[in-house]
This record gives sequence, C-alpha cells and structure tokens, in this order.
Amino acid sequence: MSSLFTPLALRAVTLPNRIAMAPMCQYSAGPDGLPTDWHLIHLGSRAVGGAGLVLSEATAVLPEGRISPQDTGLWSDAHVDAWRPVTAFVAAHGAVPAVQLAHAGFKASTYRPWAAERGGVPDAEGGWTPLAPGSEPFTAGYRTPTTLDEVGLAGVVEAFATAAERALAAGFAAVEIHAAHGYLLNEFLSPLTNHRTDSYGGDRTARMRLTLEVARAVRAAVGEDVPVLTRISATDWVEGGWTIEDSVVLAGELAGVGVDLVDTSSGGMSVDQRVPLGPGYQVPLAAQIRREAGVPTGAVGLIVEPEHAEQIVASGEADLVLLGRELLRDPYWPRRAAAKLGVAYSGPAQYARAA
Repeated sequence: MSSLFTPLALRAVTLPNRIAMAPMCQYSAGPDGLPTDWHLIHLGSRAVGGAGLVLSEATAVLPEGRISPQDTGLWSDAHVDAWRPVTAFVAAHGAVPAVQLAHAGFKASTYRPWAAERGGVPDAEGGWTPLAPGSEPFTAGYRTPTTLDEVGLAGVVEAFATAAERALAAGFAAVEIHAAHGYLLNEFLSPLTNHRTDSYGGDRTARMRLTLEVARAVRAAVGEDVPVLTRISATDWVEGGWTIEDSVVLAGELAGVGVDLVDTSSGGMSVDQRVPLGPGYQVPLAAQIRREAGVPTGAVGLIVEPEHAEQIVASGEADLVLLGRELLRDPYWPRRAAAKLGVAYSGPAQYARAA
C-alpha cells in the first residue's frame, strides 16, 4: 500500500492522495487581476494529471498586494465569476481546488520575470507604491514602500478574510495563507525586515501578531469545515534572521487559531540568503515542525522522484508533498508515480489505454 496515494482528511475535505501542486505564479492575468484561459488549462491539466490538491498561484487580496501587474486577485466579485470555471474543472477531474491568498508587501509592483526590465514598475506603466512594515525597499531597483499604520494593518486583515469568503463563492474548497518568501506577512515575522517599535514589532510574539490575526480572521471567514493551510519560510537562511526554532513556535500558534497544515518552504527574505539546494532540501524543516510542534506539514523543494516522495510521507517527515517545477515539466507526474509505486490506475477514462 502506497503512503503517497493514501487519502488525507483535512476537516470536511478529503484529498485523494498526498500529492499537491505548489503555488506558482504565472504572471498571465490582465491588469484587473482576472484569471484567463491560461489558468484554466494550467491548473486543470494538473487535476487531470492526478494531483490530489491543486493550489493556485499567489492570488492578491488587494490590488496593491500583487507581485506584478499581471498577478491574479480575489479583491472583487468579478474575480469570483472569473475563477468559477477554473475551480469547477479542477473539481470535476478529481482534485481539490485551493487558492493561495497573498499580499506581496515590499516585493509588489515589479516586472514579471521574462520582461526586459527588472525591479519596480513605475506608475506610468501600471505600477503602484508598495506597502510594508517599514520604508526600506526589498533591494536596489525595487520601489520604496509606504509604512503600514494600524488602520492599514486592520485593512489587510479584513482583506484576507473577505478574499477567503470570495474564494469559497468561487468554488475553492480550501485556502492557503501566504506567509513566506519575503512577502508581507513574512516581512512582519522576520527580524531582518521588521524594525517596528509598536505592538507589531519587537520580540517574536509581536512580530507574529499580524500573521496570527490574518489566520484567525480567515478561519472565522471560512467556517469550521474548510481547510486552512499556511505557507511559511521556515528559515531566512541568513544569520540573525527568522529560524526553524521560530517556525516551530509559529506553527504551534497557527494550529491554535485554526490552521490545519503548515506548508513548509524557506527563504526569500534577503538577497544575502545562502540556501543549501539539493533534492528535498526543505524536507528536514517540515519534519522538525511536524515533530516538535505536533502539526501536519507539507514538504516542498526539489522533490522529483516518486520513490523519494513516497519515503517522505511513509516515514512521517510530512503529511503532504508539494511539487512545483516537476509538475511544470510533467503535469502527469502523479500518474507516472502511481505506475512506479504499483498503484492501480484511476485516471480519466480517456487516458486509460496509457495505463
């Protein structure tokens, strides 16, 4: 019996297996943040391919929370209508559709990766002033942010909650809060970027406040039956930054306010990070959080081989394996993994002849 192909129950939702498509920005929405046919095919093909959980890209809760002008959003009812065909297709083909709710903080208003330009997009080209814990830009070439005051922070919390409500109306069955990779919530968590002296800065408890407020508000917005995940950067990979020990504490607090699984990534806060890249390099982080905080975790990061993914789940290092680049290369990786692990084919009838 394959552990990787064992269902996973999260509240009232059951994933058919332990394979998830990690959130990956596509930078393919219009200036209004509406998903397009690209998103239908991109996400839908991974559902057909056999992933149990299909997570959308970072989807902004406010227009100014987009990474680029081409990011998707969920800040209006128009977004609800645009997402419905995508979620319906994903669900119809056996996967659980989920959305990653995000605010880019001081990494907002940037050019998409394949643009000729780099750094911050000026107002004249559809850019805007980012918002952040302070007034320092992420790095040279990025736009200088405006410091969020307490009124602005309350607006951010409300925006996450309202977007979560819209997500359910749009057909998403689960939501993930993005608190990783140097975006807004991560910026408040890390001592590298949070130099505030009010109740949202200072010691670790104060720096965790915004993330926990968002998690509490999202849980209240979606009710008791809907799974809520949170993606974190378990370490900044920088001396003096956020650490795995901090993440163990945060994970326990997140579970206490209703988060069901901690999607364990890392880095993204500083250009000075030194990341020890290699197959499964973040798996030990997920394993430590699961073991020491006693909460379910997802493992992500250069997981390529089915046998490796199977071992991660079977050994109890994580409850879920999230694939990013590998699912870009091969949308049908889960079907191939099933064959290698001796799991009976359960894909669409149209593809049964390839079993």
